[in-house]
Amino acid sequence: MGEGCRIALSGTPGTGKTTIAALLAKENFKIITLETLAKKYECLGEVDVEDNSKPIDMKKLKRKLEISWTNMTRDIVIIDGHLSHQLPCDEKIILRCRPDILQARLEKRDYTKEKVLGNVEWELIGGPWNDKEDSDGWLELDTTELSKEDAFEYIRNWIIDDFKPTTRGTEIDWIGVMEE
Repeated sequence: MGEGCRIALSGTPGTGKTTIAALLAKENFKIITLETLAKKYECLGEVDVEDNSKPIDMKKLKRKLEISWTNMTRDIVIIDGHLSHQLPCDEKIILRCRPDILQARLEKRDYTKEKVLGNVEWELIGGPWNDKEDSDGWLELDTTELSKEDAFEYIRNWIIDDFKPTTRGTEIDWIGVMEE
């Protein structure tokens, strides 16, 4: 890979985004969190007391980045965050996890029952990634049983190999899996 690009590292909370981003940072990839971008571009709201998170105005952030990101970056920049795939990134990585395993992971966090169930439902139905505009430059990776090291290695190799294959060849359908 000779030039820089921006890569969204997205997926439901609990799928391993921040863990993988930390491993990529050790390989000198530049990591920026979605929250950091939202704060920089004044698109970050106040803490929502119901779910203890700060809402991001994604439409406003996307508009601002489309203007700000007109020049190509020299670095490989990873945007770590749920919904980062909605930003004008060059490539997108979506981490997925089987809903029952995801639920167990999220229950270990300080999330309300409603937040856990909302995120599990989000993962179950495939979130917005099922409506992706195209399949080029889109990697969907199941982290249910994949070690963080193996996930990191797959992603790192995908980036180094100029994002080949352009798609992983399979799309994860948890509802279909449950019906089998």
